[in-house]
Amino acid sequence: MICPSYADPTYLIFSTDVPALLYYSHFTAIVISLFLGTFVFLKNRRSLEAKLLFAIAVFFSLWTFFSLITWTNNNSDLIIFVWNFFGILFALICATSLYFTYVFVNKRNLDSIVKIVLAILLLPLVIFLPTVLNIESFNLELCGVTREGVYYTNYYYGFGLIIFLWNLIILFRGYRASDYRFRRQILIFGIGIELFLLSFFTTGYIASIFMDNSFVIEFISLFFMTFFMGMLAYMIVKFGAFNIKIIGVQALVVSLFILIASQFAFIQNPINRALTSITLMLVTIFGFNLINSVKKEIKQKEALAHANNEINERKNQLQRISDYLSVANSKLKELDNAKTEFVSIVAHQLQSPPTTIKGYSMLLSEGNYGELTLEQKDIIQKIFNANEQQVAFVDDLLSVSRLESGRVIFNFEKYQMGEICQEVIDNLFVKAKDKSLYLEFNKQMVPEVSVDRAKMREAVSNLVDNAIKYTKRGGVKLSLTICSLGGERCIRGNHLRIMVSDTGIGIPIDEMPRLFSKFSRGKDVKRLNANGTGLGLYVVKMITEGNRGKVWVESDGEGKGSRFIIELPI
Repeated sequence: MICPSYADPTYLIFSTDVPALLYYSHFTAIVISLFLGTFVFLKNRRSLEAKLLFAIAVFFSLWTFFSLITWTNNNSDLIIFVWNFFGILFALICATSLYFTYVFVNKRNLDSIVKIVLAILLLPLVIFLPTVLNIESFNLELCGVTREGVYYTNYYYGFGLIIFLWNLIILFRGYRASDYRFRRQILIFGIGIELFLLSFFTTGYIASIFMDNSFVIEFISLFFMTFFMGMLAYMIVKFGAFNIKIIGVQALVVSLFILIASQFAFIQNPINRALTSITLMLVTIFGFNLINSVKKEIKQKEALAHANNEINERKNQLQRISDYLSVANSKLKELDNAKTEFVSIVAHQLQSPPTTIKGYSMLLSEGNYGELTLEQKDIIQKIFNANEQQVAFVDDLLSVSRLESGRVIFNFEKYQMGEICQEVIDNLFVKAKDKSLYLEFNKQMVPEVSVDRAKMREAVSNLVDNAIKYTKRGGVKLSLTICSLGGERCIRGNHLRIMVSDTGIGIPIDEMPRLFSKFSRGKDVKRLNANGTGLGLYVVKMITEGNRGKVWVESDGEGKGSRFIIELPI
């Protein structure tokens, strides 16, 4: 049956502009909701939030489209058909809105029990949809439902009220349990969806009571659905919700396009049509440029954020490595201290036997236990020499142990290094003479320096003694000079230089960097003096640095002698 049209005065309670306003309000709401829901879904196909938002947009668009049919169509069969679905679509919109809120706030799916409860609550609406419980009668003259089923209608509106309150509880709990940034998102989201659900419930229920004025009431719910979508668009732009940042600008441009284009439905004046066309063209051009600009800005920000994340990740890795190395270093220090302590204990234990051997060897040599033959004396002398080497090795071990463990206290006083060097020359003169080597000391007046006398004498003595050991012909020279040379090794400013130079075997360049390490000896050194410990130069380095000085070696090559240099600050 064909019903009266809107042009019939008996049917209209508004002016003849109502049809244009109907198209304007309904289609705008449909397009905006479908556009936002579809775009979010296409950008996040695997996201449950995106799927639920798309479902809300589809259900709402169907409900709005069916509402538009009932207002603008005059085919009674079509009106009766679409009117049957208002209740179930209303309930589906409410149910998916609740589902969407829960997933958005809690970032997880609904429990199976809750899903079952919602399905059970929706089941009566599906079962009784094609019965008189839904629509009791239809007025063919006015093409309107004159009587809806009271129980059916009250049931789905009651369902809507329950969803509204349930939704409010979810939002409240989520707000309390979230951090500051996400609280702002929940607040904006909650205002949008709760106003939509409240308006959708109240306007629908009031419209079912006052059928004659339902158009104005229904328009309110359409407005709040558009408002809710606008809030979602704001969240996307402001907080990057749903992992989309450009959608808000696109939604704004499309909405402006729809709003301006919809004016053609009721503009009658040709001049106004021309102005509207120009406005629509300008909005399209500027909107396109705006979207491209925002896309570029977002890409730049994302690139910067990615770079910052990379830097932070590298910093975290370096911090973890640093922490690991710090722990490893602490353990190494503990092991090194334990080793040093062990060496110290062993060295102390080794001191007593050599002392006893030395004493008895001297008694035997002197004939206190009877006269010895020349061969026996030679053997006793070899024992004595070997024991002296053992004593020297134990002394070196003790020195290294004390220096490394920090148990050595340096007593600094002002001394003339010339006097200390003269003592060394006097003590080793005979040893050099026995090897037919000269031992010279280039003595000159130099300022006093603040050093530990005993330890510096030991360091210089070690250097001179080594030079004598590893020199076959020629001799050793000890010199003192004042200088202020710069350079890679020299101490800055005025300083005292102690140099021990020899005409010995020399040192290859590749062996120099490790010469002052523990137990390090050159290959030719081993050939000339197989009984060396490799600790003497290490002790010299430790003593020199303890006296705030530097020590190094120079050599022109194998067979060209060497120069050991100590520098002390004045």
